[in-house]
Amino acid sequence: MFTPNKIKTFIESFENDCIKSLLPPEEGLISNDQSIIPHALIRGTRGYLEKIMHQANGCYANGWYDACAVMIRRLIETLIIETFETYNLAHKIQGPSGDFLYLSDLINITLSEQSWNLSRNAKQALPKLKDIGDKSAHSRRFNAVRHDIDKIQADIRVVVQELTYLAQLK
Repeated sequence: MFTPNKIKTFIESFENDCIKSLLPPEEGLISNDQSIIPHALIRGTRGYLEKIMHQANGCYANGWYDACAVMIRRLIETLIIETFETYNLAHKIQGPSGDFLYLSDLINITLSEQSWNLSRNAKQALPKLKDIGDKSAHSRRFNAVRHDIDKIQADIRVVVQELTYLAQLK
């Protein structure tokens, strides 16, 4: 016989099973898609960089282009910081309180830093990547479309690969 307590226990158990089987895992999923950032560029570096890569690729694969642009922006910002930290130059990109500067300042300082030599392509690409990321993150009336991401795909690859090597992550 079913008692109210047994029914309640069954329902709670069923709800828990549904949550476990229907929702993605707590730490997120790995993207099978490599349309934006090839896995080989980031795989084996740092776990948090790999998660950002998977999120950018997954967003693109699902048509979430604003989210994709924001994740690309986040990856570039993080790789710039990693590069400065590798060269023990983090102080150059920190404000008086020790917080890292905004991306526009990070890019300007990165472009003028003499400790490394960015390629011409990377120098030209950084502002473009920032622009689409900024529009997607901050512009109320801008919504990225697939073409917006597609036209910066080569720039993404150049910048991500170059900063990954400069940060000595590969």
